[in-house]
Amino acid sequence: MREMKIDEFDRGILTALQMDASLTNAQLSEIVNLSASQCSRRRVALEQQGIIQGYSAILNAEALGFGMRAITRVNLMRHNVGIDEEFATFLDRQPQVRTAYSVSGDADYVIEIHVRDLNEFAEFMHQKLLVHPAVGQVRSEIVLKTMKDKRHLALG
Repeated sequence: MREMKIDEFDRGILTALQMDASLTNAQLSEIVNLSASQCSRRRVALEQQGIIQGYSAILNAEALGFGMRAITRVNLMRHNVGIDEEFATFLDRQPQVRTAYSVSGDADYVIEIHVRDLNEFAEFMHQKLLVHPAVGQVRSEIVLKTMKDKRHLALG
């Protein structure tokens, strides 16, 4: 995918929307010093170019009872296109898996798991992940404290 050309106004719109996706075009216009109609046109263009992929609410996992997070590294026993695609589909279907990455290094995949407690984590590990036929090795770290969790890109 090639990098899209954006100017300072686009960066201002993107930065503001990362902080609060519910901003109206009128509110954006005050922030970036453009008319509301210009903000609207630019926002639509950014969406159409795929720079803005969607809008969502950021939820507090702990307040909703999801008090445990783990970072898990997975190695598959073997690789081919079918196995890798099937494992990616498996991960996508697991509600406990918040993010999943195919990575370089000592693991094939790194996944972030959000669960309510250690019992739910153990159940997921023993009844879903460890018994998956493609999985060879799993290593997990339990998140003790979140030092930084920024979802925003620095467009500076």
